[in-house]
Amino acid sequence: MKDIRKPARHRVRGPGRLAALLMALAVMLGLSGGTAFAAPEEHQRPLCPVAWVPDNPMDAVAQMQPSWNLGNTLDAIPNEDSWGNGQTTKATFDTIAAAGFRSVRIPVTWTGHQSATAPYTVDATYMARVKQLVDWALADGLYVVLNVHHDSWQWVWNMSTDHDNVVARFNSTWSQISTAFRDEPRSLIFEGINEPQFQNATDAQKLSLLNELQTSFHSVVRASGGANARRMLSLTTPGGSGDQVYLDNLYTAIAALNDSQLIAQVHFYSWYPFSVNVAGGTLYDAVAQKHLDDSFAAMHDTFVAKGIPVYVGEYGLLAYPDHFHPSRIERGEALKYYEHVGYGARKNGVTTALWDPFAYLNRDTLQWRDPELFAVIRSSWTTRSGSTSFDKVFLPKSAPVTAKSLTLNLNGLAFRGLWQGDTKLVAGRDYTVSGTTLTVTEKALTRLAGNRAYGVNATLQARFSRGLPWNIGIVTNDVPVVSDATGTNEAFTVPTRYKGNDLATMHATYADGTNAGPTGWTPYQEFNQAFSPDYANGTIILTPAFLTSLREGETATLVFHFYSGDTATYHVKKSGTTVTGTIA
Repeated sequence: MKDIRKPARHRVRGPGRLAALLMALAVMLGLSGGTAFAAPEEHQRPLCPVAWVPDNPMDAVAQMQPSWNLGNTLDAIPNEDSWGNGQTTKATFDTIAAAGFRSVRIPVTWTGHQSATAPYTVDATYMARVKQLVDWALADGLYVVLNVHHDSWQWVWNMSTDHDNVVARFNSTWSQISTAFRDEPRSLIFEGINEPQFQNATDAQKLSLLNELQTSFHSVVRASGGANARRMLSLTTPGGSGDQVYLDNLYTAIAALNDSQLIAQVHFYSWYPFSVNVAGGTLYDAVAQKHLDDSFAAMHDTFVAKGIPVYVGEYGLLAYPDHFHPSRIERGEALKYYEHVGYGARKNGVTTALWDPFAYLNRDTLQWRDPELFAVIRSSWTTRSGSTSFDKVFLPKSAPVTAKSLTLNLNGLAFRGLWQGDTKLVAGRDYTVSGTTLTVTEKALTRLAGNRAYGVNATLQARFSRGLPWNIGIVTNDVPVVSDATGTNEAFTVPTRYKGNDLATMHATYADGTNAGPTGWTPYQEFNQAFSPDYANGTIILTPAFLTSLREGETATLVFHFYSGDTATYHVKKSGTTVTGTIA
């Protein structure tokens, strides 16, 4: 993703000035151990601008935490504004620095701005534009990671069948980049190749080709002289994968180069079923949490514990946030994930770079699209926050209100109580706590539900000794009702009265027990790919991808699962281009 050394000095501003000086002193004395000083939490700026770049990459990469990706910009195809982000300005980096980020990764796709034949010359105007963005970021006291990005699947992946031409183009590309940036400070880091992949190659072949490519990258940069003689370089795994076999190979490759200025890069997008909501991955459950714990521990044990810094050059969720479709990941569950990433990074001593294609920072207004989400991300840089087993309490309208319980996820904190707005609920009367079980009483829920209209009737806040409060919605609901319908394999919707419910997933099978839908390895189809809720119009959309995958003339049984625990069963049959839906 990401000279004989001359300290790169940057202006230190605001409340972080003293912390920066302390950190610099610690680095000089060899006391930092890779851990940066944090500014006071009330300033919400956990790390101060870098005073200078330590010679030890472990300390330097620690100073880079937290990091942010200028995604879908210079990596866009064919031009910077092709993927909706317009033209980046100096104000973009001003905003990122002011938000507390300490580094930025600037992905660059060179293909469309480079001759496709030898000598593979990069357009001078484009190189100047890349340099302009890099210099803007450096001027804000940010570390910068500069790379070769989507070229990985545009031409680098042909290396298995067009070896010599790919290597020549790769070397020429890096020779030109190295020359253009040879005098930039050490706070600029080169990343050889983003998420490398090689068509029709076995795992062994992938590793061999990647090792050759990254060794060549290392040689080209080092031979270019200037500050490149000791510039930090980032090497990665096939696809940026954190699989242990790939981590081990990367460690061996880094050790073989015998260069103290190398950084290991891995990408992390959570447990796949949760990241896209497929195969029943509706919750950030113990499996998804263990996946993060194990992945970050593997990075630590393979690299950090052996003195090699790790830069998680991209992290996030593959399908969240999506501002153009219904959210396929339940909000509270997503917030738990982002909070956990920050903790995992601090626990294992790795630096994490948020992948932002446009979803977090609005590049036009330079405002965070979802302030609550960004607040969770920001808080996670310095401390833990608490939560509960789910962020809603469901009160079926068809039954009397009864007391409801949630499990507290304390994350090492103390529970301080429940609030509604500025009003603190009364322990013992409105709620009780037994161990980690939080119970809201029948009396309190009756009051909070009010007239019991379907949907969220009230919102409570669980507050903890540190971190952010946790919102809990009090929801009135009933079992959803679906109705018969007809349509085509290009357009079919299931009439649905949601009755205060949110759709979680869809289970689809045939009478013989086999799975129905395009994701054949699981009955639980992918949210927004096979099905999608349309709450405003009272329907569930079955996508053309799902409908065209149905077997001709066979009935598929669909079970729609909702976060309340309610379900609705439905049958669909495709005959030619006609699709018929009936209730169970």
